[in-house]
Amino acid sequence: MTTLLFLLGLVIVGATWHGALRAREQANLVAIETCKRMNVQFLDGTVAFSAMRPTRDAEGNFYWRRSYVFDYTEDGVTRHQGFVVLLGHAVEAVGLAPETGRVH
Repeated sequence: MTTLLFLLGLVIVGATWHGALRAREQANLVAIETCKRMNVQFLDGTVAFSAMRPTRDAEGNFYWRRSYVFDYTEDGVTRHQGFVVLLGHAVEAVGLAPETGRVH
């Protein structure tokens, strides 16, 4: 019985880890595409995890809302911060720093 519970725990941890990696990959792709579309340079090559919390959509389905941040530059000197928010693996919001006035 203990072995079964241990294996079940490993499966749950593995599934959670895999979901987190997929979400980060999705956020990375969204950040890169946003920077290309807005004609700014994506810095550091990746997003950084910011927050995660459980939430429900309008139909009552459970999802993880994950937030990621990334840095970019408009002029090659000044760093600004953007964000990506995922609901599950769907993009809920993406935006660039308020100084640029670019939020999507």
